[in-house]
Amino acid sequence: MPHIPIPKQFRESSKVIESQLFLQPKRLAIFEACLIGLISGLAGVLLKLGVGWLGSWRVATSTVIPAFILLPSVGLLGGLLTGFLVERWAPETSGSGIPHVKAALAGVNLSLNLRVAVAKLLTTILAVGSGLTLGRQGPTVQIGASLASWIGHLMPTSPDYRRQLIACGAAAGLAAGFNAPIAGVLFVVEELLHDVSGLTLGTAIIASFIGAVVSQLLGGDSLNLNLREYQTSFAAQEIPFYILLGVLAGLLGALFSKGIIAGLQFNRKTLKLALPWRVALAGLICGLVIAALPENFRNNTGLREFLLTGEATGKTSLIAFVAHFFLTIISAASGAPGGLFAPSLVLGSALGHIVGILQADWLGVGLPVTYALAGMGAFFCAVSRAPITAVVIVFEITADFKLVLPLMICSVVAYLVAEKVDSGSLYDRLLELKGIQLTKDKPAVDALSDLYAANVMQRQVETLSSLLTFDEVMQAFSRSHHRGFPVVDGGKLVGIVSQSDLKNAKDRNFTGQFLLKEFMTPQPITVKTNDTLSEVLYRLNNYNLSRLPVTEGRRLVGIITRSDIIRVESDRLSGETTQGPHPEPSYVVYQTRAPQLGNGRLLVPLSNPYTAPALLRLAATIARDRNYELECLQIMLVPRNSSPSETAVRTTKSRRLLQQAERIARHWNVPLHTQIRVAHDVPSAILETIGERHIDLILMGWQGEISTTGRIFGDVVDTVIRQAECEVILVKWSEKLLQKGQKGDGHPKSKTAEISAPHSNIESEELGLHTLMGLQRWLVPIRGSYKQAAALRLLPAFVAASEVPEIKLCQVHQPSVAAPDRHELKQAAEFLKRRVSCEVVATSVCAKSVSDALIDLAHNDQCDAIVLGASREGLLKQVIQGNIPEAVARGCECTIILVRSAT
Repeated sequence: MPHIPIPKQFRESSKVIESQLFLQPKRLAIFEACLIGLISGLAGVLLKLGVGWLGSWRVATSTVIPAFILLPSVGLLGGLLTGFLVERWAPETSGSGIPHVKAALAGVNLSLNLRVAVAKLLTTILAVGSGLTLGRQGPTVQIGASLASWIGHLMPTSPDYRRQLIACGAAAGLAAGFNAPIAGVLFVVEELLHDVSGLTLGTAIIASFIGAVVSQLLGGDSLNLNLREYQTSFAAQEIPFYILLGVLAGLLGALFSKGIIAGLQFNRKTLKLALPWRVALAGLICGLVIAALPENFRNNTGLREFLLTGEATGKTSLIAFVAHFFLTIISAASGAPGGLFAPSLVLGSALGHIVGILQADWLGVGLPVTYALAGMGAFFCAVSRAPITAVVIVFEITADFKLVLPLMICSVVAYLVAEKVDSGSLYDRLLELKGIQLTKDKPAVDALSDLYAANVMQRQVETLSSLLTFDEVMQAFSRSHHRGFPVVDGGKLVGIVSQSDLKNAKDRNFTGQFLLKEFMTPQPITVKTNDTLSEVLYRLNNYNLSRLPVTEGRRLVGIITRSDIIRVESDRLSGETTQGPHPEPSYVVYQTRAPQLGNGRLLVPLSNPYTAPALLRLAATIARDRNYELECLQIMLVPRNSSPSETAVRTTKSRRLLQQAERIARHWNVPLHTQIRVAHDVPSAILETIGERHIDLILMGWQGEISTTGRIFGDVVDTVIRQAECEVILVKWSEKLLQKGQKGDGHPKSKTAEISAPHSNIESEELGLHTLMGLQRWLVPIRGSYKQAAALRLLPAFVAASEVPEIKLCQVHQPSVAAPDRHELKQAAEFLKRRVSCEVVATSVCAKSVSDALIDLAHNDQCDAIVLGASREGLLKQVIQGNIPEAVARGCECTIILVRSAT
């Protein structure tokens, strides 16, 4: 057979396949892990040298210049400069940085790059070297993660692998800080990533060991624990004392975490100083206190070694614990860049030394140094809530097997006690203060990482056999709109053929009876069913493909095209929650109609029997005020593989819920229409109802808290806000008010209570009345023209059921505005006074944060309800920029009502 030259396109195709095999993320990850470990180790060494140089200068100079002058001055100036750099250069570097990394690994869109790494390095040197009682080991986690993220963007890695590389950087940073590579890996797995997959462990181990080796070679022993000349011991009769140490560490560690949270809230709500002045004040306080203490307290590393050697007295250890306890809380609450690991070890060693001295005086068996080391692990565990890491980190820096059992006893007991006293991670609490809420079961993720290929792929796939001839393949393409087909033999994917393959085959004269297997693309790029959409999108873009087969093993189970990804992204932007094919139209299985006498229609979707009475009562007051008809909707969901029009459902419970609406409508003499729809998707069914019934206003309940990234109010509400052309009202009821109202109604208090008919001894028209009557004091922020404020037009209806309502209008202006314009505020007050027969007060408030100002006003005035109003775009814009409604709802226990005007 004559030699046929291979065309250029095919030569390039083979090179692409070879490069694809070489550039597989698993292969690149090893190289990247080595690079990340090297750079993170170097950064850890620079941080150690910088902190050591500045700290040594401060301690040495304090022997020349009086300490009570030098130490406070250095703390004040160093803190001021640190805060200025953080505020102007990289606000992400405040605090330890571990919560920032944890949120980024969970998919929250936070900055991790070279700018953050350099800024964190310099500001930590300034803060810790100036005398703030914080550590440098925590910041190395953020530095390593930021460097890893920067490297990940320089190299062709997918988003999923980039996330794992960030974890590698965090592990390498912690390993470089402590010279403890195993502890670095365990901390990332135990606290940050919650992922034990093989690739994560493999790359994290490589990066951690390289980071620790670099730090060891260039920076020496990280914690300077030269314990070879000091022996440790353990005896069975000491176990009660180690349990006591664990209990004390758990209690005080939980108190320590609570103190930091309380300090942050105090600075935010009461002190209200700018970050540079907060850090400067913390530096001044640390300098003054340390200057009044013995010289051993001026060097944190030296103090820790002094406590561990056993030379310190019980009084010295007690002073060290108390001083570091409060100074660390003050320093951490200021927002200064610095970690809690090293202070936790100092506090743990002081506490353990105290217990060890008590044991020595009582039993005379154990050594205080053993208790000091065990206390380090116990207090570290109580703060970080990572018991395995706590045991390993102390063991790695001491290499003493006798410590393992005492460490395990103290750490486990401390963890259990701390969780009992104050459940939850300190890092999660710090994130919640920033409006980021994560859970271990379902952490926040980016828009495409919480969906998998199996959710979006097309399961009905047209395939071709590799034994088809060229002419038969051409006929298949001519009969279909597809631009390519998977090639399957015996149920297994053996290749893929596209229009470009046909063109190349035709150029090579592969026509007529040539078989498909001779010109198809073998071993195509594929994805698995459990690959995330971010991974799918990466492969589509990286390999310039229009479609990807989805496989389980070698079996073809579906296919994903670019249009599928575009559709999902479009759904996310519009607030829809559909996955895979769009849902079928909903189907009405039950309905009632009333005379059409109103000027419009108000729709109330009902789902929660716990809040339904109050929601229906509020809807009735609005409908009567506006002369609207009520439309109550109950939606019953069925699986997507079942057609709504063909699925049998039971409507008994749903009809009971609608009967409550009928009783309330009769009491208020409001026309009522009801319907029950069977649907695949709640927001789609609501939007269908809005269009079909010509709805003018929709009233919905809102939980008040959302932990899912990419969502503002929730899947259903987001969709309605963005797509509904009618007016929208959201209500987040006060839990205390609901419980009080439900007691008056005679209804169950449980949110999960079954839908049931009202008790016979309670009049049906009283449902929800007690809840609405409890809304007496109303707070309404005003911004812009009062004539366009939908909330003001609805206030007369809102306060209709209140016995003695009071309305406070407020205007929040920035401190930079010297003389705010109160004209619109006064006009709004006059507008309301003409429409309500109650007291209306107008006030102006100066604050940096709108949400904080509203929370303070509501708390001080004991408000029962806050009404927030905006246009659709205005509401979404303010939420995206700061999520004001969610911040207000989280900070207030009162009822929150959001009003979005019609489009």
